[in-house]
Amino acid sequence: MENKRLPALNELYSDKELAVKNNDLNILLNHVPDPKWIKEHPFIKNLKYIPIERVEWLLTTIFTKWWIEILDSKIIGNSVMVTLRLFVLDPIEGVIMHNDGIGASPLQTDSGAGAIEFNKLKSGAVMMAAPAAESYALKDAAEKFGRLFGKDISRKGQVNYENLENKFPKIDDFENEDDKTI
Repeated sequence: MENKRLPALNELYSDKELAVKNNDLNILLNHVPDPKWIKEHPFIKNLKYIPIERVEWLLTTIFTKWWIEILDSKIIGNSVMVTLRLFVLDPIEGVIMHNDGIGASPLQTDSGAGAIEFNKLKSGAVMMAAPAAESYALKDAAEKFGRLFGKDISRKGQVNYENLENKFPKIDDFENEDDKTI
């Protein structure tokens, strides 16, 4: 197989200005979240998370318009599971984008009750578990936008997104980039 020259990224995009704007959005979305936003889970050891109110604030601040659609909810074992679709308005192109998320929350039961002993459910168990599962699903969907929303927060390995800052030359340099590669 012949070694062919790989195309430079700037050769692949027909709308260079749009490519740079989308990359700038990726830089924002993959910025490390403020350490003050990160909390330790009260029940799960070594699990860090960003609270739902901060996620909702970020969605409103960055995308200005967002909404969810519940795709499914069900009881599995002793938990409520919710699957949803998070829709956002792309701030650059004005089109609607979406990510799916899944979340679950346990149903509270009497002490010592088995996972499927539904006659031992606490009063209001579903009323508490369903919204919690929805919040977990919303956070799961939002994390897919980037580290700012909590992606990678509890992962052992971290992906380096800092190289996004040098992904494209300045707009003015696009016309002068004949044979350079990125």
